[in-house]
Amino acid sequence: MTGPIQQYLAVQPPERQAVLAQLHSIILEEDKTVAASLEAMMGKEMILYKHKDQMKYGLAGMKNYMTLHVMPIYGSPTLFAKYKKLLDQATFQKGCINFESADKISLDIIRQMIADCAGIDLLKIREAYLQGKKKSKK
Repeated sequence: MTGPIQQYLAVQPPERQAVLAQLHSIILEEDKTVAASLEAMMGKEMILYKHKDQMKYGLAGMKNYMTLHVMPIYGSPTLFAKYKKLLDQATFQKGCINFESADKISLDIIRQMIADCAGIDLLKIREAYLQGKKKSKK
């Protein structure tokens, strides 16, 4: 079966194809709440994993590295700190993890991270935040 996502993975540099495909599978296996599609983000094509039309994860091959966006860790200092320590050879930014090669991350740890994030409903968190904001303005 071929589709846009499989085509996207197939045009990545050969040394990246396997790890990106494995990460794609891990996300879909561990978080049944998301659906994957190939879309533009930040001027680049990425595989976006959305729950209720809201991006939860993103996966892409960039010029010099690969990137895994994990929005639940952006809103959770505890998860962010936990996985930054466990994935110490990757570069962490607010909500993304960048790595140059497969040996810079552990797929087992990524699987654990996605499983930890699967139960987080970002839309629910955003709605609660907006409700709190409305109450504080009164």
